[in-house]
Amino acid sequence: MQDYYEPKVGDAAPNFSLPSTRGKQLTLKEFRGKDVILYFYPKDDTPGCTAEACSFRDHESDLTKHGAVVLGVSTDSLESHAKFLDKHSLNFPLLSDQTADVAKMFGAWKEKNMYGRRTWGVARTTFWIGGDGRIKKIYKKIDTAKHAEDILADMKK
Repeated sequence: MQDYYEPKVGDAAPNFSLPSTRGKQLTLKEFRGKDVILYFYPKDDTPGCTAEACSFRDHESDLTKHGAVVLGVSTDSLESHAKFLDKHSLNFPLLSDQTADVAKMFGAWKEKNMYGRRTWGVARTTFWIGGDGRIKKIYKKIDTAKHAEDILADMKK
C-alpha cells in the first residue's frame, strides 16, 4: 500500500537539499530558471541503472543545450555514488538520499514484491521539472537504454 504523496503534472515540485558528488549540498531551488531532469533510480552499478545513467551521460550536452540539468538520486551512499560516477565517467551530479525522504516526497518510494518477498525501495521514476519549479512530465515506464533520448524528443516538441 502506497502511503506517500505522489506529485502530479502541474504541481510545484517539492524543494529538497541532498549531499551530492559535487562535494556540497544541492537544492532544487538553486536550479530555478532551468529545466531539471530529476531521476530516481534503485541502485548504483546495476545493469538497468547503469544503462540509464550512461544514456544521460551520452546526451547530457544535448539536454544542456535545451536548458536542462540532470540530477540522479538513489539511496546509495556518496562513496558508492563516487565509484559509480568514476567507473562510468558520468558528467552530472548524483545525490544521496539515504533516508529516502526525498524519494518519499516525490512518490518514488514504493513497496516492491520480488519472488514473494515484500520490500520497500526506489521505483525508477523521472520528473521533468520546468524552470518555474512545476512538474512538466513524469516518466514511470522507462526504457533505460534510451531514456535520455525519449526526454530530448519531448523537449523538442
